[in-house]
Amino acid sequence: MMVVESTALAVRQLTLGNAAEAARWDAFVANCASATFFHKAGWQKIISDVFRHKSYFLYAERAGVIEGVLPLGHVNSLLFGNSLVSLPFAVYGGVAANSAEAANALEAEAQKIATQLGVDHLEFRNLEQRHPEWPAQDLYVSFRKVLEAEVEANMLAIPRKQRAMVRKGIKNGLRSEIDSTVDRFFSLYADNVHRHGTPAMPKRYFEALLQVFGKDCEVLTVTDENARSLSSVLSFYFRDEVLPYYAGDDLSARDLAANDFKYWELMRRACERGLRVFDYGRSKQGTGSYSFKKNWGFEPQPLYYEYCLYKRESIPQNNPNNAKYKLLIETWRRMPIRLANWLGPFIVRNLG
Repeated sequence: MMVVESTALAVRQLTLGNAAEAARWDAFVANCASATFFHKAGWQKIISDVFRHKSYFLYAERAGVIEGVLPLGHVNSLLFGNSLVSLPFAVYGGVAANSAEAANALEAEAQKIATQLGVDHLEFRNLEQRHPEWPAQDLYVSFRKVLEAEVEANMLAIPRKQRAMVRKGIKNGLRSEIDSTVDRFFSLYADNVHRHGTPAMPKRYFEALLQVFGKDCEVLTVTDENARSLSSVLSFYFRDEVLPYYAGDDLSARDLAANDFKYWELMRRACERGLRVFDYGRSKQGTGSYSFKKNWGFEPQPLYYEYCLYKRESIPQNNPNNAKYKLLIETWRRMPIRLANWLGPFIVRNLG
């Protein structure tokens, strides 16, 4: 086991499959103010087992007490470059620590590992700025809002035009159900991303999320009066927050206001469970999802994706806004969905 001593502080690496060590890690994450759902130890299994990437989950401890964690994944791709990221497939990451000494020690160890691996860059997906001297990606924002204590108060807090769409879904007789599998969700999700010209995550990834995170991962599906699946969302739960993270819908969902109803139902259920924060997740500025969340009365908050560049001169732009991917997106839209679902996992595992 790797040990780096700094006075009385030691930086160690979480051992994959060590349940006792993972429990200590998660106990720290549950009580660390700067930690997020994406700092949970379960992501190490997801990254290693589903995507076959090497992980480096670092923690700093003093006298047996954890003071900070930093989950990292090594994504080495011929298509998209060689990177060390906190955290691949997550919108949040970076160091979560209770002391500046622990945070600095963890980041120093991450830079050491990045150099040893010979990566092009090291990326921290921070909620707060830590390295103003580093290049930063300002493409993404998050949308978070504190929920009202009463269900009706949350309905009235939605701007009038958007509230009318929610009520339209209710009048259309839509209903929401919690699924025990990802079957209905994946069918809607895969069709949705295919229409947008982007590859889908593998179904086994979503199955693994349910298995690894248990009650903290949930699928909600909206149906019409004939039990036809219209829209679905996979959400994460962390402390007093709900994070709708992956979603999909049928082509008819928009006309029936199924997407609006879906998020309202998730919000309503969260309120009834006593949760306090609705995290609408990350969006790229200037996109349809950005406008949709603004219409709900959520205000964008900057995300600080900071990069330490080693073999690059600029920040990578591996996203649909990059003009060089325009032809690929159009080609993907025309591809038969069965072929797209088979080929997609080979591509997305390299995106991180």
